[in-house]
Amino acid sequence: MESSEADSRAGALAHTPAVSDALVLFGVTGDLAFKKIFPALYGMAKRGVLNIPLIGVASSDWSQSQLHERITSSVATTDAIDNNNAAHRIALEHLLSLFVYVKGDYRDTATFDAIKHALANAQYPAYYLAIPPALFATVIQCLGANGLSCNGRVIVEKPFGRDLASAQELNAVAGSVFAENAIFRIDHFLAKEAIMNILYFRFANSFLEPIWNRNYIASVQVTLSEKFGVENRGAFYETAGCLRDVIQNHLFQIVALLAMEPPSHRGYDAVQNAATNVFHAMRPLTAEDLVRGQYQGYRAETSVAKDSDVDTFCALRLYIDSWRWGGVPWYIRSGKCLATSAAEVTLWLKPPPLALFADATSTTSPPNYIRFRLSPNTAIALAARVKQPGKEFVGDQRELLMIDERPQAETAYERLLGDALAGNNTLFTHKEAVEAAWAVVEPVLKKHAPVIMYKSGSWGPAAADKLIALDGHWHNPT
Repeated sequence: MESSEADSRAGALAHTPAVSDALVLFGVTGDLAFKKIFPALYGMAKRGVLNIPLIGVASSDWSQSQLHERITSSVATTDAIDNNNAAHRIALEHLLSLFVYVKGDYRDTATFDAIKHALANAQYPAYYLAIPPALFATVIQCLGANGLSCNGRVIVEKPFGRDLASAQELNAVAGSVFAENAIFRIDHFLAKEAIMNILYFRFANSFLEPIWNRNYIASVQVTLSEKFGVENRGAFYETAGCLRDVIQNHLFQIVALLAMEPPSHRGYDAVQNAATNVFHAMRPLTAEDLVRGQYQGYRAETSVAKDSDVDTFCALRLYIDSWRWGGVPWYIRSGKCLATSAAEVTLWLKPPPLALFADATSTTSPPNYIRFRLSPNTAIALAARVKQPGKEFVGDQRELLMIDERPQAETAYERLLGDALAGNNTLFTHKEAVEAAWAVVEPVLKKHAPVIMYKSGSWGPAAADKLIALDGHWHNPT
């Protein structure tokens, strides 16, 4: 290794800035930038919290005006935008004034020289990799080799690898150039208000702790359903599938928030360590724990193999071998082309030890539950039995709604971008957690049963109902 490269890496690993003073966006002409990042940057500009140089990098032969047109078009698709509103025009003009465009190949030293020139006097740059995962390692290594990683941080989009080995390899590359606290692995699911409220609701309320364990909770369900299909993303989905794309990251993160022990203290490290311990306690999956499905018509999608065995639906049974959760089954499912688009968590409580009332036995009445509605609207509810008026001891189960949807000032990407630029790691994923989560699914990534076809608009293959039959049935969001 040449001395300049070694010095650059040593500097990057030794120091992490408090606040970034420039943002370099690799993949600025791509779909992710158009759909998520530009609207987030616009929101930050409108709130007056974005005042740093923005450098867009891509291989497309674009002019500065073409990039501005792309940004303007993206922002115009944002909900509740009034193009004639003065505040909108001011925010958009400010955002455009911050952007410059650098054209170049991600493997070419000349591209990184141009980035260095565009950064000018910036001392603490952040690099956002909104590019295909196959290019992550290449760009990170080039940032280090060209002296751009010193005092910087890197923001990496999921997926973080496609199995345990590739995740470990990517983490090793990133860790050779940037300090761990300068590596921000984005999972936008974690920044959604409803997801953050799981953590808050659990640990801000003392009444939950006595029942939040295997003695009172019989089983847990997590459902993330999508009514639509792959929508022209067939090429990507052929390399991923539902288990990799949704469950191993998004839904496992929800499980960690539900299952973790109380963090030992306030702060990023305590929360991350508690979540990572959950992944370590998860029992590795077996083929008997997993049902894989594929919606009818998937193989006719663009760029999908005619004999594809890729899962567009997964249901699995998971166990967390800890003192708190030993023996409690966790049922997780997700899929495309299902009956509705929604995300919910349901924790089913065990029945009372003695059935005092005939209408409230475990065989005649549904169990009590706690329900978190995560999308498209949000709610936290408790289901409990309430006596009907009259002399007879007969009742109904009613939901007590504790919180419902409230307007969210920031989108998930706004919050994450702001946190990354500020150096706040709380809502980002640690490397040990990434690798531990991959270790859980590793046994079934290749050794599994073939996919089972299911009809669009259903709740997936019937085998998923058999998977959960011993512990009840799926709660289907409406």
